[in-house]
Amino acid sequence: MRPGARRAPLAGGALLLALALAGCSDSGSDSDPGSGGGSGPKLSVGGAYMPQPLAADMAAGFLTVTNKGGTDDTLTGVSSALAEKVTLHETVDRSMREVREFPVPAGGRLRLASGGSHLMFEGVRRKPEQGEKVPVELTFEKSGTLTVRLPVKSATYQPRER
Repeated sequence: MRPGARRAPLAGGALLLALALAGCSDSGSDSDPGSGGGSGPKLSVGGAYMPQPLAADMAAGFLTVTNKGGTDDTLTGVSSALAEKVTLHETVDRSMREVREFPVPAGGRLRLASGGSHLMFEGVRRKPEQGEKVPVELTFEKSGTLTVRLPVKSATYQPRER
């Protein structure tokens, strides 16, 4: 038997197995079993930014998640190579507290804005400069992970209301 003669059938079998498994995976379709066949979440992110941090080891991030789908979703986590940890915070009665998740209602939006709910970057590894774009991964209960880039704006930046 010539060298490698047995490898071709094994490689072909591995390819068929991979294709079969791919056919069984969730393709991210719009239907959601719990929604009675309606459309699932359809998320988009806009208005994202990070004010240039004043502190060397902390920063904040703001954005709006819009859900044009027929099913609620939930923001359950955030990560970024910029920081050791990124947490979700809400501000209630001028007091900030960490929360585990934020709902994103069907046909609605989650707004993270200065003075309210926001992303808190803790243990910032290096201070980002104005004009830079910081990659951030947002993890949702149903929609999986979305990667967004937060442009670093001046520390006094105020977005226009829409």
